Amino acid sequence: MVHQYKNNGYNIVLDVNSGAVHLLDETSYEALNYIEKLNPEKKDYKPEELESFKAQEYFKNEEAEEALEELIELTKAGLLYTPDTHEALIEQVLERKTVVKAMCLHIAHDCNLACKYCFAEEGEYHGRRALMSYEVGKKALDFLIANSGSRKNLEVDFFGGEPLMNWQVVKDLVAYGRSKEKEFNKNFRFTITTNGVLLNDEVIDFVNKEMDNVVLSLDGRKEINDAMRPFRNQKGSYDLIVPKFQKLADSRNQEKYYIRGTFTKNNLDFSKDLLHFADLGFKQMSIEPVVGEADDPYAIQEEDLPVIMEEYDKLAKIMIEREKKGEGFNFFHFMIDLEGGPCISKRLSGCGSGTEYLAVTPWGDFYPCHQFVGKEEFLMGNVDEGIKEPEIREDFKTCNVYTKEECKKCFAKFYCSGGCMANGYNCHGDIHSTYELGCEMQRKRVECAIMIKAALLD
Repeated sequence: MVHQYKNNGYNIVLDVNSGAVHLLDETSYEALNYIEKLNPEKKDYKPEELESFKAQEYFKNEEAEEALEELIELTKAGLLYTPDTHEALIEQVLERKTVVKAMCLHIAHDCNLACKYCFAEEGEYHGRRALMSYEVGKKALDFLIANSGSRKNLEVDFFGGEPLMNWQVVKDLVAYGRSKEKEFNKNFRFTITTNGVLLNDEVIDFVNKEMDNVVLSLDGRKEINDAMRPFRNQKGSYDLIVPKFQKLADSRNQEKYYIRGTFTKNNLDFSKDLLHFADLGFKQMSIEPVVGEADDPYAIQEEDLPVIMEEYDKLAKIMIEREKKGEGFNFFHFMIDLEGGPCISKRLSGCGSGTEYLAVTPWGDFYPCHQFVGKEEFLMGNVDEGIKEPEIREDFKTCNVYTKEECKKCFAKFYCSGGCMANGYNCHGDIHSTYELGCEMQRKRVECAIMIKAALLD
């Protein structure tokens, strides 16, 4: 399978199965386009099959014939029309012993903001406000250690609501995890996601010492952020939190953190929000499309996609310009590895929710990830009894790019690994389905990311 597209003056071809990327001149690009149109359903060609095209009238001029020879050589080298060898590995992926390597601890089902798009209902998650006790958190870490097999590096994210509303328990659990590392030959990588309201020097000092990553929630320009992320009295949060975020980012040498925003129908010009982050001095950033009900006033609709695609293109070009000036920054969705990439199981099955990754509520219940918390059909067990519904885990384990019909024919499948299972479920009631609007945006982001790589090597 190949995917070809034009972006910012580049003729780009991606060989999907090998991951090889080619920049072709116009003649070679159009020659490949001609071959693709001859038989749109055919995904792979052998070199001898391409040789047979020399009899076509199209290739009977010197330039087109030379272009075909180039495509044949790339195919012989295993860099074009590479056969799909990944599907045959699915059984190996499914037979892997399942170990838990990451946990999202819902340290606080409470929040001091009232974000209008919050899937967690201001921290309540379709339930009640609560703070995780040290005892529940300790049992969760014990479960993680006991079920992580020989894996040494374990990841724990303190999440909410707002985790800083339960700060002492965060500190106590970090200390407990550290006390167990040597005994069990483990290394905890702690992260925290915060809205910044309660951020202070003591918190900054602690997270710089103990946290491998920090996620800072901010939606962009003041008017955008304050419209969607106000306090419960509707007063905006921007002026309070931005100086704190700047201080934390600088204290971490602009590494091992990222600003994480959400764009909605109200700011489809979200490239301005990312550039606003950059102008504030931030170097690591992400802005995600909101996922909401179709009738939500802020929800992204299909008719918004053309504007969104233009924004990604615009952002990509600006990032190239800034990088060449020495003013570059990282945008999470444009950061792809064209040389190696993630391991095969990650490429095929994604984030590991429900199998390698679990979310833990304040009272100790297990869910596949934070976006499933409160949906009782996905309640898997608890810290006292362990996994009580293994069939949920098995269903998530079988979820991969070959169980989703749309993924099978998508050029981006090995970059997004089938997309978010929660989004698929929320959209169609099935974790084996896809969220179509999200897929369209993901494909565009992959195209832009590859173009950026090409431009910076040019």
